[in-house]
Parts: sequence; C-alpha cells; structure tokens
Amino acid sequence: MQVIVRDNNVDQALKVLKKKLQREGVFREMKARRSYEKPSEKRARQRAEAVRRARKLARKQAQREGLLPKKRRAA
Repeated sequence: MQVIVRDNNVDQALKVLKKKLQREGVFREMKARRSYEKPSEKRARQRAEAVRRARKLARKQAQREGLLPKKRRAA
C-alpha cells in the first residue's frame, strides 16, 4: 500500500493511509488475530456476517426497484 505525501503534509497522508487500511479490513484482521477464536465462534461469526451481507444486498436491491425509500444524506 502506498500513500503520497504532498507539501510535507504528513497528517493528511496519515489520514489517507488510515482510511485505506480501514477499507481493506486490516484493523479488523489485527483485532481478530489478537486472541484465539474457537472454531464454533468463527463459524457463528461468519454466518452472521453472511446474513448481514445478504440483508444489505436485499435492501439495496429493494431501494433500486423502488420498494423502499432511498437513504437520505444528512446535510
């Protein structure tokens, strides 16, 4: 992963790096590897994540089809 520092603005580059790491899931991975996770807990977590992804996908599909109102952005 690479971040360009412009005009000696290290703070801005650090902010961009953190955002990229967050998007890639590096922080979540580090947190998961801190302690041992039992296989049963791992399966339960993966099942819950799959359910969450499926619901999100179904919600987005329903919004595209006009069955649900689109999410409003806070101004």
